[in-house]
Parts: sequence; C-alpha cells; structure tokens
Amino acid sequence: MSGKHVHLIGVCGTAMASLAGMLRARGWQVTGSDTAAYPPMCDQLQTMGIEIQEPFLAEHLVPSPDLVVVGNAISRGNVELEHVLNEHIPMTSMSALIHDEFLRGRESLVVCGTHGKTTTTSMLAWIYETASKTDAKWKPSFLIGGVAENFGTSFHVQEGSRPFILEGDEYDTAFFDKGPKFLHYFPDAAILTHVEFDHADIYTDLAAVKTAFKRMVNLIPQRGRLVAFDGSENVTECSAKAFCKVERYGFGESSHWRMTKLTQQGNSTSWVLSLEGKEFAQITLPMAGEHNALNATAAAALAAGQGVPVQAIVEALATFKSVKRRLEIRAEVAGVTVIDDFAHHPTAIRETLRALRAAYAGRRLWAVLEPRSNTLRRNVFEHELVESLSLADEVVLAQVFKSEAIPMNERLVPEQVVNALSAKGVHAVLCADADAIVAEMSPRMQSGDVVAILSNGGFGGIYEKLPQALKERQ
Repeated sequence: MSGKHVHLIGVCGTAMASLAGMLRARGWQVTGSDTAAYPPMCDQLQTMGIEIQEPFLAEHLVPSPDLVVVGNAISRGNVELEHVLNEHIPMTSMSALIHDEFLRGRESLVVCGTHGKTTTTSMLAWIYETASKTDAKWKPSFLIGGVAENFGTSFHVQEGSRPFILEGDEYDTAFFDKGPKFLHYFPDAAILTHVEFDHADIYTDLAAVKTAFKRMVNLIPQRGRLVAFDGSENVTECSAKAFCKVERYGFGESSHWRMTKLTQQGNSTSWVLSLEGKEFAQITLPMAGEHNALNATAAAALAAGQGVPVQAIVEALATFKSVKRRLEIRAEVAGVTVIDDFAHHPTAIRETLRALRAAYAGRRLWAVLEPRSNTLRRNVFEHELVESLSLADEVVLAQVFKSEAIPMNERLVPEQVVNALSAKGVHAVLCADADAIVAEMSPRMQSGDVVAILSNGGFGGIYEKLPQALKERQ
C-alpha cells in the first residue's frame, strides 16, 4: 500500500507516533491529528516532518484518506471518528496494522508486563543492535513505547525477515476492539515482567488482568519461549499453562536465570548472572535500581536464548542509555537535580524512589506527583500510593487530572493521601496545578535536593517551569 494516504487519529500517542514514522519510512503519505501534544513524541513527529493537526476536525479527512488508524484513546463522539463512520472510510487499529504491514514473515519478540515494558524492550533492541555490529542477521526492527536514548527514536524498520522487537501493551486496542494490543503480535518468544492490577478503567479486577496475560502466553508456539519473572505469584499463574518452554529469571535459587551479588553504586548496578547454576556473565548497567537490573536480566535471557552472543549482551547493557522519561535528568540548577519519570502506578513509584535513594544517597528527595493515569486517578490503590510516596522526604501532590471524568465514589481524594503521609511523618502538601507547585517548592529548595516529577503526561509544563524558577532565584 506504499504511496497511499493514511491518517492517524490520536497521532501523539507513543505507539501511534511510532507507527506514523514506520509508515512514512515505508513510503506512505501520513497525516495525523491530536490535542495537547507534548514531548517527546510531538518532537519526534516534527523531526519526521509529520504535522500534528490540532484540534480534531472533520476537515482533516477531506479528501478522504485511503485508510484511517483509530488510536485507542479515541471514543465515539470524536468528530473525526464520526466522519469516518458516516463516510465509510476504511479504518483499522494500530496493533492490527502493525501485524498486517510489519510482522508477517518475521520473528516476533514481545515484551509484556505491568511494569518495565518500555525499558526492557529498549534494552533488548540495543542488545540486538550491538550484536549486529559483527553479524548483520541480528539487525532488529523495533517498536518501543518511548524514545530509546541509544537510538534517539522509538522505532526502526529493517527490511527483510530479521527479528521485530515490540513492546506488548495490555491496554485495549480500539473502541471497536477491547482486547489487549499484544494479542495482535503473535509472539515467537516473549518476556513477562510483572502482573498486577492496573488500567482500572478497562479491567474490573486482578483476575481480568491475569486473563489477558494468560491469553498472550497461550499465543506462543511450542517451539517458542517465555522468559518470566520468578518473584511474582501472578506471573507464575499466568505462565503455568504455557505450551512453550518457560524460563524464570530473578533472585530465586531455582531460577533458570539467577541474579547474585547485586551491588549498587551511584547510578551504576552490577551483578552476576547464572544460567542453570553456571555463571553466564558479569553484568554492569549504568542505571540505578534493582528493577532495572531485573529488566536487563530479562532482556539478556531472551536474547541469549535466541542465540545472541554473550559478549554482545554484556557490551550492550554496559552502554545502555535508558529511555526518555525513565529516571531522566531534565535539569541541574542551583545544585538541585530535577528528574522526570513516567511512573503511573504505586509499584512503579516505589521502585523509582528506591532507585533514587540508592543513586543519591544522603540527599533530600522530593516526590512531585500528578495523579493522571486511569489507575492513579481512582482510589483503588490509595493505601499503596501512600506507602510508595512515604519513601520520599517531601511530597507534593497535584489535583487529580480531569477529576470530573471519574465518579466521586471511585475518585482518588488527594487530601486523604496528604493526611495519611503527614500521619507517617512525611511532609506533604496539595497544590492546585503546576504553577502552584512551583510557587510552593522553589523558595524551599536547597542545593543537593533531588526532585522526582512523576506523571505520564505534560503536567502543565512543570518540567520547564521548575528549573526556570530555580534559575531566576539565583
């Protein structure tokens, strides 16, 4: 379908923006629309020469494109979607188009799990890229739910039958396809990092989440492999009926891939990785956090099982540069380090703060949270959220993002979180928005402070506003 016109509704979504670039590289004419565009994906689209048409307008579909891709955030009532339906314009989902256009005839390697998908997918892609320096057969195509800093992009399409590495999202596919995206990817081999309750807007409970992951596991052929975390009963349950070989990884004595002698020093983590009781490699990762070491182990295990040489695995992990919005240092001003992290679940927040404690030992740690994800905006994890945030010395909460969209009886009450933190001896405040947070924080900040800004959105421009306020204070 090269040369045809495709229009993406909701083009600024991480995977949607990546698909836009993949299609552009294939020779398609690509247009896209969205609202509230923010980095890094709007920057990537701009670099690729793909204009973001704002806001949604039916005129963006005149004349009619050959195909419309409907993002999973797009619902009935969207003016462009209504025009597509009224005019019988052919439409599909992102995941279905990825399968039909890019995965046929390739080895599909899919990274799934409640946490760690983006980082692990980036690590796996970089391992394959490193291996390709000595043998071109390892040169990967990839699709990542974030901008991998080693590549400076979230995607790459390598023509031919080489491996395709994908982040497998458990979120739903489109308004007309409520199944998880990863069910379209038909993995030859997969990683399963964690299984927890998340996406409270589409999953009713943990059992529903586990059903989704069980279905993913059930797609892996007998000749395939599943690399699964060994520290989770939920992962054990979800992988129990796999028809393929299952290799567990983690710290357990019986783990197929076992981690020992893990040490952390600043922003570096080292450990010994053993395979079935025999030392496989000594690994050093220039990232803090036990969770990142686990992510790296999963990527190493999958790559090794597919035949990637151990030397390439060790070299790749030693030179891994992380992912945009994953413990990303955004500014260092007046002795204050400002860090951006995508953490949008209490477990992810806990692991992020634990990693920062290890990397910046002895320094005052601020956690600045915008409850923005569909899970954090609800009260399902209020207790867990308090426990996670209590790892910080100072906590600043914003009001719930678009709180009016969440029923009162389901909505997170930030005042209760602040009160619970105060009862635990953690200084916590609630602010209306980014501007109020900057006004609250900037006079109180001191040289040596570390600020973790936690949001899966633009957060009112706080990433630029807080450093600017610190500069003006000097």
